[in-house]
Amino acid sequence: MTVNQDELSAKLKYHYGEYVVDKGIANMQDIRRVPKFVSEHLLTKISNEGDESRFNERLMKMIELVNTLHPEAKDKDKILDKVIIKRQNHKIIDEIKVEIDEVHELRKALIPTLNLHNVMILDSVVDQNDQLLSTGIWGLASIRYTDPILDEKGNKLTLPVLIEDFKPFHIANINLAEFIAKREQFTTEEWIDILINTTGLNPEVYTERQKLLLISRFIPLVENNINIMEFGPRATGKTFFYRNISFYDRIISGGKITPAQLFYHIARRTVGEIGMKDCIVFDEVARLKFPDPNEIMGKMKDYMVDGHFERGPKKSTSLCSLVFMGNLDVSGYVPAEDINYALPEFMRNDTAFIDRIHGVIPGWEIAKIRKSEVHLSKNYGFSVDFFSEILHELRKVDFTPLIRERVELKNITIRDEIGIYRLVAGLAKILFPNKQLNKENLEKIVNIVIEYRQMIADLLHKMAPGEFERKKITYSITGA
Repeated sequence: MTVNQDELSAKLKYHYGEYVVDKGIANMQDIRRVPKFVSEHLLTKISNEGDESRFNERLMKMIELVNTLHPEAKDKDKILDKVIIKRQNHKIIDEIKVEIDEVHELRKALIPTLNLHNVMILDSVVDQNDQLLSTGIWGLASIRYTDPILDEKGNKLTLPVLIEDFKPFHIANINLAEFIAKREQFTTEEWIDILINTTGLNPEVYTERQKLLLISRFIPLVENNINIMEFGPRATGKTFFYRNISFYDRIISGGKITPAQLFYHIARRTVGEIGMKDCIVFDEVARLKFPDPNEIMGKMKDYMVDGHFERGPKKSTSLCSLVFMGNLDVSGYVPAEDINYALPEFMRNDTAFIDRIHGVIPGWEIAKIRKSEVHLSKNYGFSVDFFSEILHELRKVDFTPLIRERVELKNITIRDEIGIYRLVAGLAKILFPNKQLNKENLEKIVNIVIEYRQMIADLLHKMAPGEFERKKITYSITGA
């Protein structure tokens, strides 16, 4: 059934009001200097200020604000000259993070674009924005000169810069129950198109199957401890999706990754990315380099089983999901060995690692994004700053008992069972957060998820036929 996008946009605005945004405007090149959840927060704010006749005027002011106050790295000394030398106040748009210096009992802020550490910040600012102490927050910070704090030897513990005010660019409070309840106002086809529009893509150019493949990218953002791969041609929106849909993920694009970055930094006594984020995305995985592959792969495989990791004195757990993405310039049917060749060599022949991957999204079936006027959304979807928080909160909702109760898997191993149930739970959660899931829709979800896991089963058989037999995973569903 074809969904009328204009009617759907009106319906979405009616039920979700201040939490939706015009994706056509949000996709403008002018405001891409900041993450999408930042620009969409600002767009949503000016859209809700009333007086539609002056919207364009407010939009231009917002673009000017972002371009003026979000600095480039080359502007660092210019800004410090203004604040430290000339003693003038300054405003900056950035992702502010606060760390605790437990030795000297100080709060110290980081301003990433200026590569500034040890910045002073008022206690009242931190108390009003406690997320600054966890993942950090994008927002508008007011900074000024202040006398630095010195230790007993006269050494500077802080820079002579103070954050005295901060306005966050994200939704402070969301009502997950309200979000879930309003899902009932939309058909399955409408909800799928809303999700596609929310990612910034145009649902009218994708088939039903392609839409499900695209929506499968949400699974590691709503479900804990998912390990998934996606391979496909360039320009299918893989990186674009994860960069622009959640505040709680981190993209690592190839290059060298150390155990300190990923798990725990022993010298600094700080937890790595896996302990801080909902999802880590290894982009261009073929270019990934580990200084000691055996060490990291060993720790990663342990983590992929049950979410536990340890390094040095640190033993910890995390709910962070892992996504491995790579480019595969093919279309149509892809043999299992082709997937293997898209991995770096230290992953390619490791059956224990491959078996811990829950499934493979066949990104080679997704059409390339060629023309913005065709492939990018011109309709309304959820604003990313709001939806990012929804995705984060949905991780706390457990769909697995519901899925296990209704779906019986056959011809599987323990790892097949864990992977399929988690993937089905995640896809069901994003499509039917109200749990109103009939047999027909559940079958669609299970069918596509079993495809994802079957690719892993086929690959394992190719790699080690003596250890992994050839098999066909099947299932049955109970209930209407």
